[in-house]
Amino acid sequence: MKFRPCIDIHNGQVKQIVGGSLCDEGDRADENFVSRQNGDFFAKLYKNNGLKGGHIILLNPQSSDYYEADVRQAELALKEYPGGLQIGGGINADNAGRFIDMGASHVIATSYVFRDGEINYDNLRSLVNAVGREHLVLDLSCRKRDGEYYIVTDRWQKYTNVKIDNEILDTLSEYCDEYLVHAVDVEGKASGIETDVADMLGRWGKIPMTYAGGVASFDDLRALRDLGRDRIDVTIGSALDIFGGHMRFEDIINFMEG
Repeated sequence: MKFRPCIDIHNGQVKQIVGGSLCDEGDRADENFVSRQNGDFFAKLYKNNGLKGGHIILLNPQSSDYYEADVRQAELALKEYPGGLQIGGGINADNAGRFIDMGASHVIATSYVFRDGEINYDNLRSLVNAVGREHLVLDLSCRKRDGEYYIVTDRWQKYTNVKIDNEILDTLSEYCDEYLVHAVDVEGKASGIETDVADMLGRWGKIPMTYAGGVASFDDLRALRDLGRDRIDVTIGSALDIFGGHMRFEDIINFMEG
């Protein structure tokens, strides 16, 4: 298990938010932390500690007045750490190449691929053609409904009809290099991991995957390592001291090396 750091950007600032609170109307979200630092500060920190494969997430929609401010923050980070970070948020076949050119190792896609509640294979193939499978991460962020986990889109506000199971993981893995999975119901709450999600991903484990959501302690990391069968990586947001939390950044790095 590796530590994959994050840089979440909302309204032109690096933030940590409660995932399920995002609202496009008024560009609102419940905030856990708002940084005084720009994106390049965090990118340099990750680069200096040899942490590769973290992700930048643009949390405003392209229709927002803040979207280009988000992009400017992201560009600062990508210029500081070219090839070391992935980026997601409003990714489509038309703009994906722009972010690869900025220095992103991968683009991360959700809403462009999962449209009107279903998988849009035409859009998925367009993305692969635009940047190559080796530069594409599919974000399978999910929420629980009727005892099953369904992919959610549009900054986690809309349920799709796509249930995460072994069959869908097998099918989509033919189009991408990695998966990123936010367990949205616990995202930003630092209240413990979604154990069922971690177990499901660990049982499958065929391509690189990163789990995000709820990590609040080293016990959570140990549980994630066990449930994930050491096949999934982890990102930690609100619980980190660099984002106002209580888990020391250096201790996380030492834990992963131990």
